[in-house]
Amino acid sequence: MSGTDNGKEQERAELHRAIWGLANDLRGSVDGWDFKQYVLGMLFYRYISENITAYINKEEYDTGNTSFNYAAFHDAEAEEARDDLVGSKGFFILPSELFENVLKRAATDENLNETLESVFKSIEASALGTESEDNFKGLFDRY
Repeated sequence: MSGTDNGKEQERAELHRAIWGLANDLRGSVDGWDFKQYVLGMLFYRYISENITAYINKEEYDTGNTSFNYAAFHDAEAEEARDDLVGSKGFFILPSELFENVLKRAATDENLNETLESVFKSIEASALGTESEDNFKGLFDRY
């Protein structure tokens, strides 16, 4: 192994230790497994939020509406596409419930846990009665 490779491995190990230390600080007295489940749930929430936004935006861009941004869309107008989106994606998220929009309001949301619980329940409920129901049922129960 060359000196450069050894240096990269050492940097990687230091980064791993720093990230692990931050995670331990963040989780406080929460059990490591519970913390991991929470983080994975949040990552999944972010992923599906970005996924549905990209999907909707692409559909609009393909029709020539290149200034469209689902995240900035009004919930009432988005509701009109709920059935089509649940049919194609298997779930639905209102623009106000997207990860990026909840994140923007997080610092001033005194009830962030309740907001997240409501969002998660809404996502799960959007899949009720569909083929994807089993994939979403109880997915966010630990949060």
